[in-house]
Amino acid sequence: MVKNPFISVISQEEKEENSGSVEFQVFSFTNKIRKLTSHLELHRKDYLSQRGLRKILGKRQRLLAYLSKKNRVRYKELIGRLDIREPQTH
Repeated sequence: MVKNPFISVISQEEKEENSGSVEFQVFSFTNKIRKLTSHLELHRKDYLSQRGLRKILGKRQRLLAYLSKKNRVRYKELIGRLDIREPQTH
């Protein structure tokens, strides 16, 4: 049996209700990034997929930067739920 590495943190009701929210968009981009990453592990020379991955990474990075400026609490909660970034130690 193959383990599904893709996440379903957001319920179906939240998907229908808040499909335009920043959190949902970051969640969607994260799923796409994970799918493309697993695809690129098999097909290393698929340069168009690499380009698509870089574009999606940039979009997610800009959305996360926006969210961190507007609402730091929601940003930290989302990062924790999706397990995207390492916690910074100072």
